[in-house]
Amino acid sequence: MPATTVFTIGELSRRTGLPVKTIRFYSDEGLCPPTRRSGSGYRLYDAHALARLELVRTLRELGVGLPDIARALARETRVRDLAVHHVEALDEQIRRLRLRRAVLRAVVKRDSELEEVNLMNRLARMPDEQRRRLVDEFWTEMEAGLDVDPEFYAWMRAAKPELPDDPAPEQLAAWIEFAELVQDPDFRGLIREMSERQAAARATGEYEQPSEAGQQDWSGWIAQARTALDAGEAPDSASGRALAAQIAAGSAGPGQDPQDPSFRGTLAATIDSGNDPRAERYWQLLATINGWPPIPTNQEELRFVLAALRS
Repeated sequence: MPATTVFTIGELSRRTGLPVKTIRFYSDEGLCPPTRRSGSGYRLYDAHALARLELVRTLRELGVGLPDIARALARETRVRDLAVHHVEALDEQIRRLRLRRAVLRAVVKRDSELEEVNLMNRLARMPDEQRRRLVDEFWTEMEAGLDVDPEFYAWMRAAKPELPDDPAPEQLAAWIEFAELVQDPDFRGLIREMSERQAAARATGEYEQPSEAGQQDWSGWIAQARTALDAGEAPDSASGRALAAQIAAGSAGPGQDPQDPSFRGTLAATIDSGNDPRAERYWQLLATINGWPPIPTNQEELRFVLAALRS
């Protein structure tokens, strides 16, 4: 294109696809001033102005504001610096949009009322420090005034929800559910009762902190229950009775008879008292929020174990 070629504002509009009104606005703002004017006063633009206008359009499509574009064109700032700043702004905008999407998806899933929508929106926007404080306050209330195992509760308190800077929708949804769970009066009552039982057991000398070996035993027993369930066996089957005998023998203390139906019934009641799906859900949600490996539910296996002990 010859350097001397000039275009009217209408020709510039046809070449760029921009409305004449927009080009005139950019021209008046000094972003793309006319190269010269015709004898009749019409604006004329050369190839350089065309290229400048294309750059303005590109930057506007990328969301860059007019003041920043003016500084870039005047060489007061580098396009690279504009891009870095704009990427940061877009990242923040994307984060907020994902928060909104997570809330709206939860609204659709729950068929929420207006009050619940407002609550979920506030929870989704809660800053990290407030999330951590929510957990600290929860566990402080759960052990307040009770002589509970400090090491165990320090471990429980240490597991905090840590949303990444760019959370997935399922992580945001899990956080909303988690925050609602720890603020639910029924759930708080459930965990408080567990704390009171632990304090009572410590007072009578019956409390023992779960050992690593004991946890491994439970993992094995749960796996056996899963195998029996997959095989279609009942809790009072030979495999169910064998599993109940293992659990009773592994759980009996001095002076306790693992064959005694009364002991097994008491053991089943103790296990059942801590077997609430909401307590399991607490850890499943934390795993999703923090990107930990998924925690499968053991409810069906635990029901098998309880029935086997009671059969």
